[in-house]
Amino acid sequence: MVTVLVVDDTPLDRHLAGALIQERAGWTAVFAEDGRQALDLIRRDPPDLVLTDLQMPELNGLELVEAVRREHPGIPVVLMTAYGSEDIAVEALQKGAASYVPKKNLASDLVSTLESVLPVTEVTADHRRVQACLTASEFTFDLTHDTTPLQPLIGHLQDHMLQRKLVGEEDLVRVGTALYEVLLNAIEHGNLELSSELREVDNGAPYKKLAAERRRQSPYKDRTVRLVARFSRDESAFTVRDEGPGFDPAKLPDPMDPENMAKSSGRGLLLIRTFMDDVRFSARGNEVTLVKHRPE
Repeated sequence: MVTVLVVDDTPLDRHLAGALIQERAGWTAVFAEDGRQALDLIRRDPPDLVLTDLQMPELNGLELVEAVRREHPGIPVVLMTAYGSEDIAVEALQKGAASYVPKKNLASDLVSTLESVLPVTEVTADHRRVQACLTASEFTFDLTHDTTPLQPLIGHLQDHMLQRKLVGEEDLVRVGTALYEVLLNAIEHGNLELSSELREVDNGAPYKKLAAERRRQSPYKDRTVRLVARFSRDESAFTVRDEGPGFDPAKLPDPMDPENMAKSSGRGLLLIRTFMDDVRFSARGNEVTLVKHRPE
């Protein structure tokens, strides 16, 4: 049984939408006259979906979207839009509404619109239940010298961590920054063997020129970076290994030294060590492991 909460201050529109919903086998409609009444009903008995008008007294549709997103993020909200409410509808979609249907098209589009939203909710709920049962997982990625996939890849890992509650939202961006820095370092300093000192010369122009050349030359262009991401109940661990000659980790400059903080060569290391709970280099220096513990 699917329960849809219909929110509209106009009795005719409210009952028209409800009748269309209840024509669908296995669906039932409950009703609220405004956003405030709707929130009270949601808190007492959460529905599967909320279908709401935008222009209402007390708590309007936009405010209802924001409140549901904040208090009940798993319940999708679909908007009923009328002429003159387009700007509010766009803002409501930006703030979390799942879809919309114009009031003049309720008879033809309402049920199909709600059906298109409902499977997403079910899949998400099932996925979360599966994630709760997962005790450990591991992903392996092999990257070339192309840095374009780094951000989408990091976004995938961030999403995995967030769903499993391995990182708080306040640290999500910081972990992503650390991962980006270590992957970029493996590609440019490890595999392409670019010297950090070149960044300090002529606004980095020699650095960029040499990087472009080595992306076309052997052996540099043929090297890959391997990222292994391991997730357990207690922590996230990321091991990054390049195919370059490596370096002596003992000779790394202290990024906390005021003289080094202004240099390009120390910025990445400072961010990595600040944002992650543990950072370990291999003896050869071409492999580093970053660890982030699960928050309390």
